[in-house]
Amino acid sequence: MWIWLVLLYGLLKGGREIVKKKSLEKNTVLEVLILYTLISFIIVLPGIKEAMHVEWLYLLPIAFKSLIIFIAWILSFKAIKQMPVSLYGVIDLSRVVFASALGIILLHEEMTLTTIIGSVLVCIGVLLCERKKNLKDEKVSFKIVCFTMISCLFNAISGVMDKILTRHVSSNQLQFWYMLFMVIYYIIFIIVTREKVKFKSALKNYWIWILAIMFVIGDRALFIANSMPESRVTVMTLIKQSCCLVTILAGKFIFKEKNITYKLVCALIIIAGIFIAVL
Repeated sequence: MWIWLVLLYGLLKGGREIVKKKSLEKNTVLEVLILYTLISFIIVLPGIKEAMHVEWLYLLPIAFKSLIIFIAWILSFKAIKQMPVSLYGVIDLSRVVFASALGIILLHEEMTLTTIIGSVLVCIGVLLCERKKNLKDEKVSFKIVCFTMISCLFNAISGVMDKILTRHVSSNQLQFWYMLFMVIYYIIFIIVTREKVKFKSALKNYWIWILAIMFVIGDRALFIANSMPESRVTVMTLIKQSCCLVTILAGKFIFKEKNITYKLVCALIIIAGIFIAVL
């Protein structure tokens, strides 16, 4: 069951990258992020009664998880706005390396032979996609690639924290407090930076509403999967990378991007690695 839940998350994540790209055509990164987070929080509000029963000592690590995701989202949205969605989807797969390392070091998960072979194939696929020539062809700056990589690292840390936290809090409790802290961080960010946000324009951007719904469903599936004792971060991270096929196909058929065949080959190497790893 947990494998199917993570697969659902991966496919929804791939769909979210497409919707992010479309939403940013009409509004700024900050406008999309704030409204997207606020709508997501409103959707999970019915779980407030259960959320109030969480032990208070777990609120600090949840607040930290929210902080690193707050930073990761800003970086990833800036990156996806300036690079082809198909390329972003493949580079985003580098989080496999970070998550696998953290899973082994912090959670003491064992790397089986199939998991090692699968991880090697995933790394090869990512490295091929990140070749200097390929990035030059796509006109993507090194800074934007760094934004994506930092976002991947922070998401990997968050994934490990999910596994630890769901041993002590329910998926409803984690999602509620996580989203509440995110809303608080954006309010503080607006006050400190004094950036203007056109809420009226953003509210009319239906892509943001779709993004919020996909996010809540995907994250709930992921939190439930994390709460299952048999689930493993190293394998879950590999399964999540099914999102890259969605972004590559969207790059070809929706955004008419270049080098799709090359990216698809890279993605197929990665998918082969994922398939071997979950055997």
